[in-house]
Amino acid sequence: MKPLSDYHTGAASFADMATASTEYGALFQAQRERALVPADLLARTEALGDAWHLLVISEDWCIDSQSAVPVVSALADAAANLSLRIVSRDAHPELMDTHLTNGTSRSIPVVIVLDANFEERGWWGPRPRALQERMATEWKQLDKPERSREIRRWYAVDKGRTILEEVVALLERAAVAQPAIATAGR
Repeated sequence: MKPLSDYHTGAASFADMATASTEYGALFQAQRERALVPADLLARTEALGDAWHLLVISEDWCIDSQSAVPVVSALADAAANLSLRIVSRDAHPELMDTHLTNGTSRSIPVVIVLDANFEERGWWGPRPRALQERMATEWKQLDKPERSREIRRWYAVDKGRTILEEVVALLERAAVAQPAIATAGR
């Protein structure tokens, strides 16, 4: 696998990814325009100092990516010490295979936290813990269309707050734990 700095450097910005997505680009843009970064989470991110980089593994067709990537992008745009780039899961299986959910699933999105030297310090994904728990319990028996409606409803009510709380907490653990790798990936 090539260095993570190479993935980050060669990856798309959020705007470029949304523009390239002919089917879902407008949805990504609309989600990004609605995304709000709470002042407390922005302050916590900027208090980390240094430069931090987020490398996101995603695909435009994924419901979780459509909901998570725009709010994480909003955080990166708002925080002076944070950058974000996006790579395709399917174009980079070697990177995806090092960030499998439960060690077996290529679930996305995955947000990889890189320090100023592009060293991995942890990762988050593919969805907020509370949503993941509901998927594994009460929504497990739902048919796919109904489960998708419940997922979209959960994201709409949450408005990205839980995603941002989990990503910011991961950044904080990464900053404290350097050089050890922190993880919130499941």
